[in-house]
Amino acid sequence: MPRFASLFVLLLLFAFAPDAEAQRVACTGGSVTPAGSSTSYACSNVDFLSNLPINAMGGGGGEGNDIWGWTDPETGKEYALVGLENGTSFVDVSTPTEPVYLGRLPTHTSDSIWRDIKVYADHAFIGSEADGHGIQVFDLTQLRDVTSPTTFSETAHYAGIGSSHNVAINEATGFAYVVGSRGSQGCSGGLHMVNVQDPENPTFAGCFGDDGYTHDVQCVTYDGPDTDYTGDEICFASNEDTITIVNVTNKNRPVQLSQIVYPNIGYVHQGWLTEDQHYFISDDELDEITFGGQTRTLVSDVSDLDNPEFISAYRHPVSSIDHNLYVKGRYAYASNYTSGLRILDTDEIEGGGDGILRMVAFFDTYPSSNAAFFDGTWSNYPFFESGIVIVNDISNGLFVLQPMLDPSTASEDAAAPGERVLEAYPNPFTDQTRLSLRLGQAEHVTAEVYDALGRRVQTLFEGTVGAGETRQLVFNGAGRPAGLYVVRVTGETFSESKRVVLAR
Repeated sequence: MPRFASLFVLLLLFAFAPDAEAQRVACTGGSVTPAGSSTSYACSNVDFLSNLPINAMGGGGGEGNDIWGWTDPETGKEYALVGLENGTSFVDVSTPTEPVYLGRLPTHTSDSIWRDIKVYADHAFIGSEADGHGIQVFDLTQLRDVTSPTTFSETAHYAGIGSSHNVAINEATGFAYVVGSRGSQGCSGGLHMVNVQDPENPTFAGCFGDDGYTHDVQCVTYDGPDTDYTGDEICFASNEDTITIVNVTNKNRPVQLSQIVYPNIGYVHQGWLTEDQHYFISDDELDEITFGGQTRTLVSDVSDLDNPEFISAYRHPVSSIDHNLYVKGRYAYASNYTSGLRILDTDEIEGGGDGILRMVAFFDTYPSSNAAFFDGTWSNYPFFESGIVIVNDISNGLFVLQPMLDPSTASEDAAAPGERVLEAYPNPFTDQTRLSLRLGQAEHVTAEVYDALGRRVQTLFEGTVGAGETRQLVFNGAGRPAGLYVVRVTGETFSESKRVVLAR
């Protein structure tokens, strides 16, 4: 999270942005029709903020693919890093209703419909299935000084592979994992490990190819229930016909721990851990085509890394192909091609059975069909502190969306020691916004509201919040000017801020 002082710089920029909420369209009656558009998008609990077509991002006549995000640690500005056939586009989404195209980094070699982007230490790492592409490294701090659309040059280049399907980075260790790679040291298409701690001088670190081709992977510093591996670096690899768990702590001697299979495997595509690292939620890209039926989102119990097991699958009410998904807090944000962004509540997994996931929101960026074919939403990025979600649609470009997830439904289960949850709903708001504060340990806290000039305008609460208690706070905007405000919660061991928007 940016420092509080830096956040005020951002607030000042927003406070004087003209008509910042002019294009926001609330999801009402199950659909959204943006101003000036004849297209309606099916939705539930997700508002439309903006859409930038591919041509408006330097994409020519090509298609979109992957997407990732970056928050400038100095200014707090949020940026979309948008994968295109001909390169990577950079879009300032700090004013989410008015995204600004900043420019494009052309592909290293040839165009490709496959491109993947991750970020470490303010640098983007970009791979592609284009022959000879390698990994492009781009210093994202260059975006601070852009005044007109720019054609950028890569900052550095890693040629240890020729092409790749995906890139994953464990930001806690500074290691990148290039998968589906070909060329020198291709690692049989498995985990090609790269030390990126010095981001402009990446170096080869090791291979794991014992289980063959890896399509996608998440690698973490393990802090989950299986205490045998606490502190180790563990990868959860989607390997076409299995989910394969690998201990990569020693890059010279990685060790396969186990595999997961599930009924009706079509193509084990991608997945993401729940934040407690107890469950792995995944998608299968070909089961709908191979076996028919409804879209499945799959859940496996990985609390014992040596003996993980598949639990069950949530079946969506549509039959589109599922693609990439990510987990933030209690929610899984799934990009399901023709049926768009689908947000699933993971809070009932412990109950088991078919009800382990529950869909709570969606936004369909591809309104013409929900059938099982490859078009629509490729991926999404839900990790911005502001709460917006950016989505890249293959045909329809960048969507900036605002989920309206009510924190009053948050779990009342005790939070883990040190855990803090601060959420606001609705946000933006026109009358009042309710904030939900939950702590993992009892602390005396003060919750205060500041305006864009850093002036304290209201104290919401001062007192003790118990361990696992959910404290509801209300910020009433009556009589206050529209704009951005910061709710700052200060405890005995922490200080946390939440940005809220008062709209008129």
